[in-house]
Amino acid sequence: MQEKEFERQNVFKKGAENTAYAQFFIGTSYLNPLTSPQNKPFFANVTFEPACRNNWHIHRAEKGGGQILLCVAGEGWYQEYGKSARSLKAGDVVEIPANVKHWHGAKKDSWFSHIAVELPGENTSNEWLEPVSEEEYEKLS
Repeated sequence: MQEKEFERQNVFKKGAENTAYAQFFIGTSYLNPLTSPQNKPFFANVTFEPACRNNWHIHRAEKGGGQILLCVAGEGWYQEYGKSARSLKAGDVVEIPANVKHWHGAKKDSWFSHIAVELPGENTSNEWLEPVSEEEYEKLS
């Protein structure tokens, strides 16, 4: 999907370049907070340019926690460690339990946006891990 068509479909808009977390992404991502970060759950529209993806990571929690992705525009990927990648498109929902290693991002030829919902829990944190390798990513079709 080309950027112009993607922007037309992305009703939550891509927001500003995500410089605060750029070290945990391959490619450029954008962040548009939809609610105040102090509120839980926190909602933000995350946009990935084509081939952009975040590193493997884990949403840690002793109780509760995790994340939900509500896909709103474009096409992307979600993968849990040790499992096959799942193709994503607008309308798809991904429920990510706490303490599960995973990554998500855009397909090679498409922009992609999802609303990330951080679920409340006890002693929550994000653990950022290694990048998704080019070899792993190139295997996806």
